Amino acid sequence: MPSRRQIREAAVQFLYCADLEGGADPAALRDPFWDFVTESDRRSLQIATFRTVHHLAEGRENRLAEFIERQAAAMKLLAAWPEAEALKNTLQRIAELESGWSGALAQLERLPRDDDDASVAASFSAALEGFFSNDRVLASARGRFLDDIADFPKLRGPLEAVAASIRRLQRISDRLRMVEEPEKFPEQADLARLRDSKTEIRELRRRADELVDAVLAAKESIDRSLADVVDHYAPERIDPVDRAVLRLATHEILHAGTPAKVAINEAIELAKRYGTSDSGRFVNGVLDRIAHKADALSETRTPT
Repeated sequence: MPSRRQIREAAVQFLYCADLEGGADPAALRDPFWDFVTESDRRSLQIATFRTVHHLAEGRENRLAEFIERQAAAMKLLAAWPEAEALKNTLQRIAELESGWSGALAQLERLPRDDDDASVAASFSAALEGFFSNDRVLASARGRFLDDIADFPKLRGPLEAVAASIRRLQRISDRLRMVEEPEKFPEQADLARLRDSKTEIRELRRRADELVDAVLAAKESIDRSLADVVDHYAPERIDPVDRAVLRLATHEILHAGTPAKVAINEAIELAKRYGTSDSGRFVNGVLDRIAHKADALSETRTPT
């Protein structure tokens, strides 16, 4: 799961990007922002997914060769059954999709996987999605053929050989569904790395978005609180990074119940990492006054 630090770093980066002069509307910024922030993690996940797919595909050539041989014999058999034309067409479609499956995997294997170039990463991502899409369509066609055989009792025996080959190939696709959506199969220990990576990327966005939304919803109130402790305060006069850090930490102190010491220390670290050489000291001073003012207000409201 993403750490509190990761969540707050992402939130500050988003607040900074969304608050630049002439910046995009926060809603429009979400998807491109997260594509950029998670690019490295998603790339690592893609490579790990490909390696798992490659491992699952080992030995498929023998299963496919067996299917092709049996499919040819089955097509001759079905040609003598005009009423089974749809069954024959489905079997032919399976053969075409099996060839497409092999081609999609070969395309993946030809693409570079260790290049950081954005266009290469995009091509690999598209090829991986195309591979999984082909496999889903193929699995549907296989299932339809196996189900439709039941409508022809006299053909069940003669078609059992090709049906068995289809079931053997489908077992690879069953595993691929787990690789494509590992979060749906928590019992599969061998998919833990893929599952954890996907979950962390998804949870980082969810939790950072929630934090950002809370800050944006209270931005006017937060800015009023900052104006109370900063002489001649105006948002545009504050460095954009410092502004994002101050808004986040002020929200945490005044609205989220975060202990002031924790919020201030974390804000100082964020300011030092993303701001100027003076940012840490400036943020510390402002938030210290915010915390003292909040304490004083709390004391006046506490019944004696």
